Parts: sequence; structure tokens; C-alpha cells
Amino acid sequence: MAGRRVVVFPSSAELGPALAHLVLSRAERAISSRGRFSLGLSGGSLVSMLSKELLALPELDCSKWLVGFCDERLVSFDDPESTYGLYKSHLFTKTNIPDSGILTIDSSLPVSECAEDYTRKLKEAFPGEDFPVFDLLLLGMGPDGHTCSLFPNHPLLEETKRIVVPISDSPKPPPQRVTLTFPVVNSARCVTFVSTGGSKAPVLKEVLEGREGPAFPAARVVPTSGELFWLVDDSAAASLTIQVERFSSGAKL
Repeated sequence: MAGRRVVVFPSSAELGPALAHLVLSRAERAISSRGRFSLGLSGGSLVSMLSKELLALPELDCSKWLVGFCDERLVSFDDPESTYGLYKSHLFTKTNIPDSGILTIDSSLPVSECAEDYTRKLKEAFPGEDFPVFDLLLLGMGPDGHTCSLFPNHPLLEETKRIVVPISDSPKPPPQRVTLTFPVVNSARCVTFVSTGGSKAPVLKEVLEGREGPAFPAARVVPTSGELFWLVDDSAAASLTIQVERFSSGAKL
């Protein structure tokens, strides 16, 4: 692993633009090296932050982007719980990303078949790779330490072979979802967590420096050879005692 960087921002207002510039820099690097940029998205508060800040970039060009989802709820795309649906209305329709560059689930399928179908789509998009290697995965973390739809004490935490797995008993509604597995997450060239707000402070401390860290799914994100960023605000970082970076304007991620 290239090393973990924990970067603390005064507030989400400063974090958002830095996140957008990180996405853009990794996109430029990937397109220059491989001709495309593969990005895995998560939902929640990331949707509005990322959409707002990316659309504020005058140089944004998504024509060579391939976008997938770190997890997705098994609901119709017009349901407010649909991560794809939210990104479509907030971001995709306002950029030049081609429809063929967006990998969506088939929400009409039963959850197990949906996971198999999404596995097939990823294998077609990443041919010749045992596990898809995304250029950048953007992750959130719940107050229970979950990330993607990988929840504490769930059997799916131990999955080592499958790319996408179904979950029918999510402790957070809606119960039916599909999610990437840790082998995929840890194969990425860059993984970036975004965590803001005081409600995240206790679990962030445990994940980053606690002896019980591995009990939290987010603590299991340790890229094999890629970068790992934690972008957090002052409120989320309030309990940390480890050495962190304080973000200053103009600094590069």
C-alpha cells in the first residue's frame, strides 16, 4: 500500500472542492496512462457534495469516464433511495459522460440474480482482471463503521472470491442491496473515504486507531498497492490522537 493519508479540513465547505480536484487529478492520470478513468461511487451525502463540486470545475470532461457503484439498493431508479437515480439527476445528465460509461444494476431482477448480472457487467468492463481494478473508489462510512453495504459482523465480510454479492438482510433499509466485496475495494488504485460530522467521531477514532479497528468494516479497507485517503472535517476528527495532515489551500492530494 502506498500509505494512508488522513487529511482534516475545517469543514465540509473546504473538503468538497478538494475532493473534486482529487477526482479530476486521478482522472487525468488514468486517461493519460490507460485511455479511460474508472470511478466507483457511493451514495449518501457524497452525492450532493460531489455533484456540486465537480460541476463547478470549468475543465470537467467525463467523455472517457467509466462509472460503477460501490453498492446499490435494489429499488427502481426513480426511487429516492436509488444511488444511480440520485447521481443521474444531480450529475450525469449535466455532464458529457456517455450512457455506455455508466454501469447500473438491473433493479428488476431478484437480488441474487441482480448481483450476478452486475458481476457480468463488471467483468465485461474490466476484461482479463480477476478483480476489477478501479482507478478511484469513493466511500462513505456509517456510524456503525460499515462501508459499501458491508456491515459489522456480517458473513459477507469474509467473502474472498466473488466480485459482487447480494445482501437481503441489510440492517439499514432498504434491506435488499448488492455490494462490491473487499477484494475489489482493496484492488483499487486509490480509495478515498469522506467522513464528516460529529456523529462520526467515535467510530472514526476506533477505525483509525482503535484496538478493535478490524471489527469495523471500514477498517478492513487496506488497498494492496493503491493509495488510501481519509478526508474528514474537524468535527469527525475531534477525538483523533494520531498524526494527521491539516489541509491548507493549494495543497495537493
